[in-house]
Amino acid sequence: MSISIALAGLIVGFVVGMTGMGGGALMTPVLILVFGVSAPAAVSSDLVASVIMRPVGAAVHLRRGTVQGGLVLWLSIGSVPMAFVGVLLIKVLAHGRQIQNIVDLALGAALLVSAGAMVLKALINLRQRARGEHLKEADDGRVPVRRIPTLLIGALGGLVVGMTSVGSGSLIIACLLFLYPRLKASQLVGTDLVQAMPLVASAALGHLIFGDVQFALTTALVIGSVPGVFLGALVSSHAPPRLVRRALAIVLTASGLKLIGVPTLALGIVLVVVLIAGPILWVPVRRADGFARRALGRSVDAHNVGGEMGSATPQAASSS
Repeated sequence: MSISIALAGLIVGFVVGMTGMGGGALMTPVLILVFGVSAPAAVSSDLVASVIMRPVGAAVHLRRGTVQGGLVLWLSIGSVPMAFVGVLLIKVLAHGRQIQNIVDLALGAALLVSAGAMVLKALINLRQRARGEHLKEADDGRVPVRRIPTLLIGALGGLVVGMTSVGSGSLIIACLLFLYPRLKASQLVGTDLVQAMPLVASAALGHLIFGDVQFALTTALVIGSVPGVFLGALVSSHAPPRLVRRALAIVLTASGLKLIGVPTLALGIVLVVVLIAGPILWVPVRRADGFARRALGRSVDAHNVGGEMGSATPQAASSS
């Protein structure tokens, strides 16, 4: 069983290093559904393992300069105290499991909306590029930090992570996508991996004190996930942005479907269909520049008609 858990940790670690997401959203359900680990032990052990796993991927992005320090600071100010509060809420409230189910459903829906938003953003970018109005991504310099919204994102992410172990990557990346649309995909992943270190450490401390950590389980996860997250981070820091964005969209979709309770078999079928049909359906969309050509053609036709009517008016006036 330890070898199987280590292999699962390797796969999930690669996904985390590649996209910054999927640690809790993928690993915790795998531990519960596949390996029969109790939910409290899965949440607690996964968080403690993440304390060791995430710095490995973060170090790769720090070396590559794909981390936005200002965002990390303000996210952490909000997330660190609220992660500990989330652990206490689950411990104190009598209906903690019911609350966790509600949080899982809300988070799953948010992740699915975020995945759809990424597709919509790609479509808009195609149309903007066709018109010469393409929204450029940020360069490697610092982006202006919107402090209060960023702090609130961190606080929300910290609370959810403390309660469910999910969201240190998926929820915060989904929010940052909307708040900072000009961030490069590699910057998004690198920043998220670094901000997750103090967040996960705070939540893990709470679970060490109040939770149900199984150190044998945690050790197996660490053995598999550390090399996985290192390889994933290397790929992410070198990969073309469009590849990282596609990986982000797939992980958002998988995490969201799992959190809203889609069965594992159905989830696998959906992902296979998306992986096969998605690229095929995207080809004509890309060739048509996000259907911008049709819109452009209609606007040109309207302009020509308007021009003809305008030129006809003076002629009619002169003949009269």
